[in-house]
Amino acid sequence: MEKLHKFATAINCIDGRAQTPATDWLRLHTNVDFIDTITEPGADEILSNAKSDHFYRIFEKLRLSINAHHPIVIAIVGHFDCLANPVSFEIRAKQITKGAERMDSFNMGIRIVGLYVNEWRSVDLLCDSNSNHREMRSFL
Repeated sequence: MEKLHKFATAINCIDGRAQTPATDWLRLHTNVDFIDTITEPGADEILSNAKSDHFYRIFEKLRLSINAHHPIVIAIVGHFDCLANPVSFEIRAKQITKGAERMDSFNMGIRIVGLYVNEWRSVDLLCDSNSNHREMRSFL
């Protein structure tokens, strides 16, 4: 039986400023119908450090999304001016990339992207498991 709808899963901060730009980007650039959203304050930092209980809670929620909706892409999202993870862009970009690489290391067979919602609420693609292109790309 063919699936009627395509899903993505976004692991994002709870900050509402990061939600809409990330979901809009996913709909536009990955051609999905729906986005499961897993939120946690400072999710990018949590995913870059897999030793916390928060990481395992996020992963359990991700497993539910994968089992129920079979997403074609998982997005690790960080954003400008995060209260839970107040670090520079350079550190945040490393955290997002490390979190995306950690998710990709589980060999789930799902595309993993690392997204940064900048101060203008546009999205920068930091990494993509389906691409060898390592230079940041920005989207308005």
